[in-house]
Amino acid sequence: MENKENNFAFIDSQNLNLGVKSQGWKLDFARFRIFLRDKYKIKKAFLFIGFMPGNQSLYTYLQDAGYICVFKPIMEIKAKDGTIVKGNVDAELVLHTMIEYNNYNKAIIVSGDGDFYCLVEHLANNKKMLKVIVPNKRHSSLLRKFRDFIVNIQLFRNKLEKRNLS
Repeated sequence: MENKENNFAFIDSQNLNLGVKSQGWKLDFARFRIFLRDKYKIKKAFLFIGFMPGNQSLYTYLQDAGYICVFKPIMEIKAKDGTIVKGNVDAELVLHTMIEYNNYNKAIIVSGDGDFYCLVEHLANNKKMLKVIVPNKRHSSLLRKFRDFIVNIQLFRNKLEKRNLS
């Protein structure tokens, strides 16, 4: 691999966070950014995240770690057992991947969501797909067609897990 590689990552933060938690661990986002840079030559990592007032310290941490945060307003949905917060970022992730299309050699999509099927298919067909990093034990069966690109984040748990400093 040459050093001239200019790869970008497009990360569905909620899918990543919930997927890793479902496997029993917490992701160290700063380590993950370094991992993306070192292993996959990621120059820019776009992190798509719902914006919640009061989470400014989290957003500052993520930006300091090297992510370009793309915020989406959240929706609060009243449910009988409380309030559900939704910050669906799928459209933003697809849009930004295409806006940046001419600026990168290859892309990594971090999500196991089948909603990204058409994006992954387009990138693969145009030789712009590097990897699909799936954070869940199981990912959408729609993505099976792209198994050569898929890697489970669990393989890198020992490098990426947040460690308690106690």
